[in-house]
Amino acid sequence: MASKRSGPLQGLRILEIAGLGPTPISGMTLADMGADVVLVDRLQPGAEDLDIGRHAIQNRGKRSIAVDLKTQAGIDTVLRLVEQCDAMIEGMRPGVMERLGLGPDVCLARNPKLVYGRMTGWGQDGPLAQAAGHDLNYVALSGALWWSGQPGEAPMSPPSLVGDIGGGAMYLLVGLLAGIMSARETGKGQVIDAAIVDGSAHMMNLLLGLKSAGVFRNQRGSSLLDGPHWYRTYRCADGNYVTIAAAEPRFHKLLLQKLGLTDDPAFSAQHDQTQWPAQHERLAALFATKTRDEWSALLEGTDACFAPVLNPDEAAAHPHMVARGVYGEIDGVLQANPAPRFSGTPLARPGRIPRRGQDTASVLDDWCNAGAT
Repeated sequence: MASKRSGPLQGLRILEIAGLGPTPISGMTLADMGADVVLVDRLQPGAEDLDIGRHAIQNRGKRSIAVDLKTQAGIDTVLRLVEQCDAMIEGMRPGVMERLGLGPDVCLARNPKLVYGRMTGWGQDGPLAQAAGHDLNYVALSGALWWSGQPGEAPMSPPSLVGDIGGGAMYLLVGLLAGIMSARETGKGQVIDAAIVDGSAHMMNLLLGLKSAGVFRNQRGSSLLDGPHWYRTYRCADGNYVTIAAAEPRFHKLLLQKLGLTDDPAFSAQHDQTQWPAQHERLAALFATKTRDEWSALLEGTDACFAPVLNPDEAAAHPHMVARGVYGEIDGVLQANPAPRFSGTPLARPGRIPRRGQDTASVLDDWCNAGAT
């Protein structure tokens, strides 16, 4: 039987076709929020599957069934589950689900209220729809990678965060939940085409507004968030790094005060772009004189807009993160706890990571027998 769940999505049934990339993170987040997420696994891992067993945090809280989608019996099993769920998510290349016999037309015929969520990099159509790609390719084409580097340096994106997670998983979630709300009002399901190029481009709208206003420019290192000395990452004496983001004048003034530079004429004009390179060099030399912890002792918790750059283990142990319970360990696996937080429908502790196919019998019983409505 399904374990007792809590959260705002309690009672929601989601069918997830196992795959790589952002789709499993969408399913994890839905499970974190209380949805009953059933993962349709292969009987055996495929050649390209990343099978990391109990370390697969992206599968926590889900139930796993194992079926052979190359057989009619396997397809029939999935279609029985389609009839009982609110939404289905898949991350295959366009056309794959249709060839399997599980495309939107077939599934919506079985369940007219179904919300069918499709996650791809390039989208369901367009000249690149059938091309292989990964996070870095999608954010490069969408424009989201452009400002992630300094002049003369190659742009570099945090691995799989800007595209797969930000522009992919989160947009699939928003589309899926909006579709479910619509289906409950109208009785009609629909297909959600969530493409990473679309989502990562959509996330650019704040910067595009600044660009249109002349605040941001196509030239790297010349805009408010990628050029000035007061919005940078600095290397410390111990080889670690700190960040400064003192954009507003009052925060910049406090930063200079903390650094002993209040009366230094070299820093008198915060927004004089001609001075930015020299000011950056001065601060780089200054931050290199102390360790990261020494700078943290001086600046952390002030309005100088400061934070140390921490690795995940350090982040989990930081007093602020500990106080909020941001990270935790389950079965020895470090993981971030569910977010965001809900006052009226609090989230439960993250669920377990299932073994492949361990819930086949219970899912079929819950959804297709006693759980059928």
